[in-house]
Amino acid sequence: MKTQSIFLSILFSFFTVVAVAQTKTPALKSEEIKVWGNCGMCKSTIEKAAKAGGASSAIWNEDTKILKVKYTSSKTNGTKIQQKVADAGYDTKDLTAKDEAYNNLHECCKYDRKATASVKHDKDCCSSKDCTASKDCCTDKCAKDVKDCCTKTR
Repeated sequence: MKTQSIFLSILFSFFTVVAVAQTKTPALKSEEIKVWGNCGMCKSTIEKAAKAGGASSAIWNEDTKILKVKYTSSKTNGTKIQQKVADAGYDTKDLTAKDEAYNNLHECCKYDRKATASVKHDKDCCSSKDCTASKDCCTDKCAKDVKDCCTKTR
C-alpha cells in the first residue's frame, strides 16, 4: 500500500510539473510605432522589415502611418524592429533611415522625411510646447493648420 501511495504521489507531481510548464509561454508584447511611408509597396516593405526584426505580426496603416507589431520580448524589442525598418529606408518615431537606404526606395515610396530640426510653435495656444523631429505635437485642438502652428528653428 505504501508503494502504491508513493507511486501515485510521484505520478501526480510529474503531471503537475508538466501542466505548469506547458502553460508558461513567453511574454508577447504589442507596440505601435510611427513609420513614415506612402503606399502599398511601402506597406509590404515595412511589414517585411518588422518581421525580419523579430516581430511575429506587423501591420502598417498607410493613412495613420502606424505600424502595429507583436513580438516575443525574450527574442526582440521595439528598438530592434525599428532598426530593421530604418535599414529598409523608412524613418520611424525614434530612428532616421540612412540617406543611402532612403535613396534606394522606389520613387513612389519616397515620403517627406521627418524634420530633423527642432520645431517651435508660433501660435499663442501652442507656445508652451516645443518638440523635435516632427510636427506631430501640433495636432492639438488649437492647431488648425500645422504650417501655421510650427516653424523650424535653427
